[in-house]
Amino acid sequence: MHPSELRTRLSGVIAFPITPFKDDLSLDLPGLHENLTKLIEHPISAVVAAGGTGEMYSLTPAEYARVIELTEHAIEGRVPVIAGVGFGQRLGIEMAQAAEKAGADGLLAFPPYYPQADEEGLFEYYRGIAAATDLGILIYSRDWVTFTPAMVQRLAAEIPSLIAWKDGHGDIRRLQAIMNRVGDRLHWIGGAGDDMVAAYYSTGIRTFTSSIATVAPKLSLRLHELGSMGDGDSLAELLDRCVIPLYSIRARRKGYEVSTMKAMMDMVGMNGGPVRPPLVDVTPAELDELRVILSEWEKFL
Repeated sequence: MHPSELRTRLSGVIAFPITPFKDDLSLDLPGLHENLTKLIEHPISAVVAAGGTGEMYSLTPAEYARVIELTEHAIEGRVPVIAGVGFGQRLGIEMAQAAEKAGADGLLAFPPYYPQADEEGLFEYYRGIAAATDLGILIYSRDWVTFTPAMVQRLAAEIPSLIAWKDGHGDIRRLQAIMNRVGDRLHWIGGAGDDMVAAYYSTGIRTFTSSIATVAPKLSLRLHELGSMGDGDSLAELLDRCVIPLYSIRARRKGYEVSTMKAMMDMVGMNGGPVRPPLVDVTPAELDELRVILSEWEKFL
């Protein structure tokens, strides 16, 4: 898919599926195919394969390629498949090329392994990965990597295949400054969580990435609908009732953004399985809390 076409497809909900594992922590490829087949029944705009929710950092290179291939096969071209890439520049390039070979339509570049890297080094990291394929690339601003408006402007000016910016910090003041500096050169994506939809949509953004979509796509799509309509009261009520309680649990331990979604997948009869270390599974008491949350999601399941 040409980068310009990919950009036009990114409107609404971008789903972040989990990568299911068996009890022995091996890949559950049939389970992944079943999950994706059910997900694609809903009008999402794109799927990110082997992203953060998909435990990209836990996958071997061979597993990574298989996840991208299977995702592409299950989606059957109905929506774009965007592959997560990262670690260091050389490995990021290999991942990008493997994803392109497997049929991915775009790349989502995660921060490099080195925290607080120099600005010039960051620029070369992203430029090298982007130049390695013909695919459109999205940069994921998260964790230890923060960008000034000038840096984003430079990236946008010197990387032609850079089509979108996914904010993962939730710092609306900084994001607005970046958007004001760069304008419509990039497509802006809210990426800090489903609970941030009201804040993101207040800035004019109309695309967000959703891990909730892997369990309840209808809920994610309803958030987008209410946000797009400007129905702030209904959106606030839905967030308070169905989303913020989940994010309260997710905030308790590092990695729970994955663990909670996998546990909920299992509860609704889909394929989640355990997480791989260093992530940890939720506790039995927290499983009970998640069941209460799912009871509020009944109309969306």
